[in-house]
Amino acid sequence: MSNIGGLIADAAVFVFLPWILWRVLQRMIPIVVLPILIGILIAVWHIPVGYIGIPSLYGNDVGWVAVLVLAFTAGLEMWLGTEGDEERHALPPSSVQRLLGSAAVALLGPFLIGSFFAYEFLLPLDGWHAPRAKPWVAAASIGLCVAVSALPVLIGLVRELDPARRPLGQLALKLAVVDDAALWIGLAALQFAAKGTAALHGWTGLEVLAVALLVGLALAGRWASRHFRHPPLVVVWLAVPVYLAAGSWASMQLGLHELIGAYFAGAIMPPSWVRRLPVEWIGTFALIWLAPMFFGHSGLRIDGDALTWPSVVASLSLAGVSIVSKIAVVYFYPPAPGLSHRQALGVGSLLQCKGLMEIVAATILHGQGMISEFAFASLMVLAVLSTVLTGPLFKLVAPRATFVRPVAEPSVNAVTVE
Repeated sequence: MSNIGGLIADAAVFVFLPWILWRVLQRMIPIVVLPILIGILIAVWHIPVGYIGIPSLYGNDVGWVAVLVLAFTAGLEMWLGTEGDEERHALPPSSVQRLLGSAAVALLGPFLIGSFFAYEFLLPLDGWHAPRAKPWVAAASIGLCVAVSALPVLIGLVRELDPARRPLGQLALKLAVVDDAALWIGLAALQFAAKGTAALHGWTGLEVLAVALLVGLALAGRWASRHFRHPPLVVVWLAVPVYLAAGSWASMQLGLHELIGAYFAGAIMPPSWVRRLPVEWIGTFALIWLAPMFFGHSGLRIDGDALTWPSVVASLSLAGVSIVSKIAVVYFYPPAPGLSHRQALGVGSLLQCKGLMEIVAATILHGQGMISEFAFASLMVLAVLSTVLTGPLFKLVAPRATFVRPVAEPSVNAVTVE
C-alpha cells in the first residue's frame, strides 16, 4: 500500500477509533491511553495490519512531531500565569531547590524499592535472569523502569484536566521533566556498568554546540522579556519552530530525550510572547488528532508472545510496588511545602504514570540483554496498567477545587475546598 494509504489507515485505527471510544466511554479513560491499548491488542492478537500499511512512514513522522509539539506547549503553559479565573486555582510557591529535591526523592525512592523487590523476589524466578547482565544490574534496570514517570503521556493527561486541577498537573510535569533527564543518565550509567567504557562516548564539537545553543536560547528569551516584549505577531510565530527545533536537536545531541529539549524550549520563550499564542488550541489539536499515531505505534512494538500469565501476575505485583512507592514518597516530600494532603496525593498519582517512557527504557534495556523477555513483557503490562489507573487515581485523591492564593503569609481568605 502507498504511504498515503497507510497514513489514512493509521489515522482510522489510532486516531478516529480511539476518539470514538473516548466519546462512547464518556472520557473515563484518557485519550492518550486508548491508542496504546489498541496497539498492544493488535500485537497480542497478531492482527496483520501490515497489509494495510500500518505503521505508516508518514504516520510515524506526524505522530512524533505532534508529541514534540505537546511537550513544547506544556513548557509554554508555564508562562501563561494565573490570570483571570485561573488566579484562584494557583498553588503555593516553591523554590527551585525544593522542586529538584522532590524530583530526586520521587525518582530515588521507587528506584531503590523496585530494585530491591526485583532482586529478592523476581530474578530468582525462572525466565527472569538477564542474558547479558549481572543480577544487580538487571534488578537496577527493572527498578529504573519502576521509578520513571511518563513525560509524553503525562503531558496529554494534563492537557485533559479541568482548569482547577491543571496547576497540579503542571507541577507534576516539572518533576517529570527532571525525572526524565535522570532516566537517561541512569540508562547511560547502567549501560556503563553492564558493558564498561564501550557504552560511553566522548564529546565532540556538536555536544559543545548543543550546550551553547540551549544557553543562547535561554539568554535570548531573557533579553526579549526585558527589551522586546511586544514584537509583531509574525515574529512570535516564526520564533516557535526555531525554539522547538533547536531545543529538541540540542537535547538529542546531548544524549537526552528530544521531549526534554522541546519542553525546555517552550519554558524559556518570553512570557509576553507566549500569551499571544493559542497554546490551548494547539495542544488540544495535537493531542486528539495527531499524537495518537505515535502512541499507537509504540503499542505495536510490544512482543505479544511474551505476555503470558506469569508475566501478567508479575506486572500486577510491580504495579502495586510502583504506585504505592511513587505516591508515598511524593506525599511525604511534596514539591511545594504549602500543598494540602490531597494536592500532594494528586501530584503523586500523576507521577506514578509510566506510559511510553517506561516502554522506551525497557525496550533499550531489553535490546541490550539487560532484562529478560519475561521482565520486558511484565514492564509493558505495568506501563499500561499504571497509565490506565492514573486518571481514576487522580480523580479519587485530588481536591475538587483549589482556592489557595500564591502568597507566603497566611490569609483568612485563602481556603482550600476538598
